[in-house]
Amino acid sequence: MTNTVKIRRQGGATVFSIPPALLKMLGAEVGTELTLVVDNGSLIATPALPQKRYTLAQLLEGADEMAALNKQANAWQGGARVGYESF
Repeated sequence: MTNTVKIRRQGGATVFSIPPALLKMLGAEVGTELTLVVDNGSLIATPALPQKRYTLAQLLEGADEMAALNKQANAWQGGARVGYESF
């Protein structure tokens, strides 16, 4: 399937329209983010992978282990110098 579109200026951007049939073949819809790559003079558009969304519980997972590591690292700060370290 071949389509021809015209590049035009809209505000400060340069845009072109994607015909609905091509949009459907691409598996995209209005609002879909596309990754654009130029390969040997051809523009390749691929739907971008959706950004993974995390729950608060997932973000806090491992926080206790990090607190323990931070406490251990702070203990190293007070040690005596052994060589030619400078602070």
